[in-house]
Amino acid sequence: MSLWKNLRSRLSQLQLAVRCYRKLPINDHLFGLNEDQIALRKSVFEFVQQKLAPFASEIDEKNDFNNLRKFWKELGEHGLLGITAPVEFGGSGLSYLEHVIAMEEVSRASGSIGLSYGAHSNLCVNQIVRNGSKKQKEQYLPKLISGEHIGALAMSEVNAGSDVLSMKLQAVEKSDHYVLNGSKFWITNGPDADVVIVYAKTGKKKSNYGVTAFIVEKQFNGFKSSPKFTKLGMRGSNTSELIFDECIVPRENVLGEPEKGIYVLMTGLDSERLVLSGGPLGLMQAACDFSFDYAHHRNAFGNKIASFQLIQAKMADMYTTLCACRSYIYGIARSTANANLTNKVTALFQTNFNA
Repeated sequence: MSLWKNLRSRLSQLQLAVRCYRKLPINDHLFGLNEDQIALRKSVFEFVQQKLAPFASEIDEKNDFNNLRKFWKELGEHGLLGITAPVEFGGSGLSYLEHVIAMEEVSRASGSIGLSYGAHSNLCVNQIVRNGSKKQKEQYLPKLISGEHIGALAMSEVNAGSDVLSMKLQAVEKSDHYVLNGSKFWITNGPDADVVIVYAKTGKKKSNYGVTAFIVEKQFNGFKSSPKFTKLGMRGSNTSELIFDECIVPRENVLGEPEKGIYVLMTGLDSERLVLSGGPLGLMQAACDFSFDYAHHRNAFGNKIASFQLIQAKMADMYTTLCACRSYIYGIARSTANANLTNKVTALFQTNFNA
């Protein structure tokens, strides 16, 4: 019994240490950021370190974030949910580099909530910005950008993840609407989303012209979410199955053009990969924050372990890898302004971060 108490005491001390460790300063001039971008990082860092980071351990442990809706509105108040959206719809009208920086800092505070943030601000909001009609933008963007609504994107199915054309969710066209039947799986923000970008088969042939994108609202008849999944990682970023049972979607909720869903999907894929790569950057930064601070406080053999050559080599490897990844991603983010972003380049994000 005493051993169990000791273990619990040690765990409590470790959790306290995680909340209180010193954060490693980032030399943004090294990465070519201008004063506005540096100010953005500082603002986001201070906000999420106060409002999110202290609860990150609890969110992971309980697989729940009780204050999600409140925090989402605070994200909206700070202008973080529509960074690349036009000002006329409530956005900030900034570049993808600023979006990457915001994604990085939110993920640095909590990887799971960073993932939810990316699904909302990047996969949902940016899709409507790129492909929505003016009416759709006016209808959906203001509440998504303010944080009143939570957004998601639903592409994956049980047997159709990367193989998009094998999806089974069917949308049958009627007079003034479509009827959707089937399901989507592994959908980030699924249980919480008020607005979901959904891809469904509308053609009989397996071709690029057989998929249509839709904007589906939570209250549509025939649409529901399963209870959130219990996951091994990214706990607190709620994930679920989305079920469509004779779900009626108005014709005006087609995103882009009918039968051109693959075009809608692929035009956003490169920039989505880019922004989401800020998540691993934030996690890498958090790992350096904690481990470097620990190494400068942990004593062994009468010295701080940060003075040991082996530990110094490991720290140098971590920091070098982080800086190389950050430089690469920031450079690609800048190239988006010149339309130089390609799928070959962005695919390297996944290759490097999954290695």
